[in-house]
Amino acid sequence: MEASLWEQTWEAPNFLPLKGDISTDVLIIGGGMAGVLCAYLLHQAGVPYVLAEARTICSGITRNTTAKITSQHGLIYDQLIRRFGKNRAAQYLHANEAALQKYRELCRGIDCNFEEKDAYVYALSDRQALERECMAVEQLDFCAQWADHIPLPFAVAGAIAFKRQAQFHPLKFVSGISAGLHIHEHTPVRALQGTTAITDRGRICAKKIIVATHFPFLNKHGSYFLKLYQHRSYVIAYHNAADVNGMYVDAAQTGMSFRNYEDLLLVGGGDHRTGKQGGAWQELRDFAAKHYPKARETAHWATQDCMSLDGVPYIGPYSASTPGLYVATGFNKWGMTSSMVAAMILCDLVQGKANPFAEVFSPSRSILRPQLAINGFEAVASLLTPSVRRCPHLGCALKWNPQEHSWDCPCHGSRFTQDGKLIDNPATGNLSGRHDS
Repeated sequence: MEASLWEQTWEAPNFLPLKGDISTDVLIIGGGMAGVLCAYLLHQAGVPYVLAEARTICSGITRNTTAKITSQHGLIYDQLIRRFGKNRAAQYLHANEAALQKYRELCRGIDCNFEEKDAYVYALSDRQALERECMAVEQLDFCAQWADHIPLPFAVAGAIAFKRQAQFHPLKFVSGISAGLHIHEHTPVRALQGTTAITDRGRICAKKIIVATHFPFLNKHGSYFLKLYQHRSYVIAYHNAADVNGMYVDAAQTGMSFRNYEDLLLVGGGDHRTGKQGGAWQELRDFAAKHYPKARETAHWATQDCMSLDGVPYIGPYSASTPGLYVATGFNKWGMTSSMVAAMILCDLVQGKANPFAEVFSPSRSILRPQLAINGFEAVASLLTPSVRRCPHLGCALKWNPQEHSWDCPCHGSRFTQDGKLIDNPATGNLSGRHDS
């Protein structure tokens, strides 16, 4: 597996595995950005907590992000107003702006390449969709600026800019905030008995539990296997390419993204549903050969995003039947900002406090969305497909990913190496039935 630019330019902290039984107020399962931020905010609030991470912190999805911090999430606000109304759309915007501000405050004391940059969403042809988004943002009393031209090597129908958004080095940031936190690495949670977690080296007895494992691992509750699917996207870092002085994403889900890091240009794209075929890195290399012929590739990597049914993350109580259990998942393609939103909401909820943003992110909201039927169709089709290699999560047929040399599940996005070792959840074990320790 290729190491991302962030992995190549940080010194990972080290936390000891759990040894023996312990008790705490809040157990956080999962040490990605969301889990670490939950731990940090609870630590600051003086709430007893423990974070258990199966491998090492930020060794899953966080290390492969493009690390944009922004409240501009494609053409989200026009959709939110039509689906949920103006008030909830405003909640979503204000939550993400609050997350951006929290990052600004924390990054002042951390050497993590934090830079304020304008964020742009562009469209290649659908100008009307951009105009609708502009009108939607104006309804929410937020200032978005129109641009007819942007410094990318192709013509656009237009673009919308959110000013003073941000980008950073996510792993350097994690190093800065994780020092002194109560974290146990190499401590996979094998099972939950109420709010007691069973690990290989002891039990963690908690009053409340936050599941921050990217894709929730409890299938019996919350219907997350219906509410989520996973999507892969690819990134290449180029030396001797353009300085685009901003962050750019295509309004289309399968479009391309751009941002700079120091003297490198990060180009993202090649997207596809996990278990399906897509352009992957070759699409990006073909693009660079045409538009940046003098550029030199210095790193390439891929990431995987949990996609919700309606474009909004699921943050809050895991389900109505699991008191004391909370979840943060479905961040779509905006994991850095959504991780902070999740931490702020969950830090309040586990303390019994109301949070002004909780309603719009509630996991118990309606699942009657068109994507539900698509997810159901993919699951049924995969379950009926004859195949020797099947996912241990719910039995779906695995598909070979020739670009990344992995076995991928088109139902829920679990991934395995060629010899069957687990790469990405929701599966919790290898194809052979063994578990990582």
